[in-house]
Amino acid sequence: MLRPLQAIFKPGDYPDLLVGLGAPDDAAAWRLDERTALVVTTDFFTPVVDDAYAYGAIAAANALSDLYAMGARPFMALNIAALPPDLPVEVMSEILRGGAEKVREAGAVIAGGHTVQDKEPKYGLVALGLCALDQLMTKAQARPGDVLVITKPLGFGVTTTALKAQQASPEDIDEAVGWMARLNGPASLLALEFHVRAATDVTGYSLLGHGLEMAEASGVALRMHLPSIPFLKGARGYAERAFFPGGSADNRMYFGSRVSFSPEIDEYSQMLLFDAQTSGGLLLAVPGGYLAGFLKRASEDGVSAWAIGEVQAGKGILVSGDPYPGRR
Repeated sequence: MLRPLQAIFKPGDYPDLLVGLGAPDDAAAWRLDERTALVVTTDFFTPVVDDAYAYGAIAAANALSDLYAMGARPFMALNIAALPPDLPVEVMSEILRGGAEKVREAGAVIAGGHTVQDKEPKYGLVALGLCALDQLMTKAQARPGDVLVITKPLGFGVTTTALKAQQASPEDIDEAVGWMARLNGPASLLALEFHVRAATDVTGYSLLGHGLEMAEASGVALRMHLPSIPFLKGARGYAERAFFPGGSADNRMYFGSRVSFSPEIDEYSQMLLFDAQTSGGLLLAVPGGYLAGFLKRASEDGVSAWAIGEVQAGKGILVSGDPYPGRR
C-alpha cells in the first residue's frame, strides 16, 4: 500500500529529514538547525477500555510515547477525533478531557485539532517535540554489549480483550489502565542521561515485533530472557483462556520466523511476547557500562525498569528460558 510513496519522495531530496523515509521508526525527525531536531508523530485508535476519561488519557499517552522513544520532549499537540453523532456530549467531553490533561502532564499544549463523524469512536493526537541532534534515539543504534531494558510490563492486549468479553476482573483492568496511562517521559529522560541511543516503544507489533525492528535496523541480534520479562498479574490467565487481540496472531505470523524459543517455553508464553500492546513501555538498549547506574537511578526516581536481555552479533531474536544474569 505504501510502496508508491517510495517513487514520490526520495531521501536524497530532503537532506534535513533525518528519520522518515528510510528504515521504519517511531516518529519523523526534521533538522531545524545545527543543534535541534523537530520530531513529529500521529496515532489514534478505537477505545480499549470502557471509561471515557481513561480512554482519552491512554490514547494521548500512547501518541506522546513515540516522541519519548526518539528522545524528544513534547511541546504541542493536535487532537484527532472521529465520534458518533449519537454519542452523549458528556462522553465526548471526557475523552477529550482525558487527552488534554495527559498532554498538560507532559508539559505540552493542545493547540487545536480536527473531528469527523464516524460509527465507532476514535481518538488520538498529532504530537510535536524537540530533541537535541546529538541525543536523537532511533531503532538503528543498538550495539553488541548493550543491555535490553523495558519500562512497563506486558499483557495489555490480553487484558483489554478480556475486558471486551466481560471476563476481566476490575483489579486487573485498574492495573492495566494505570500502566497504559503512564507517560514514558521520565524513562526517556533517564535514558538520555545514561547515553542510550537506541530505543523504541512497545505497542501494536508486540515486544518481539518492535524488538525485531530494532535488531534489523541496527544489524544485530537480541537475546531475551523470559523469566526476567514483567507481565501484568492477570496476563497469564487471560492468555490461557485465549483472550488475544487479532493483532497478536498477526504479529506471530509476520515476525515468528525470525524468533527462536528455548524448548521449555510454552505456547502461552510465546504468544504473550507477540501480544499487541497499547501505550506500552520503552525498550531501551542501555550501554553495558551504564546499566548499574541506570538501574540505581531508576529505582531512586521511581522509574520502572527491568533488564531483560542483551544485544549480540547476528540476526533475529532468541528467547531464553533462563533469567537475565543481572539485577532488576
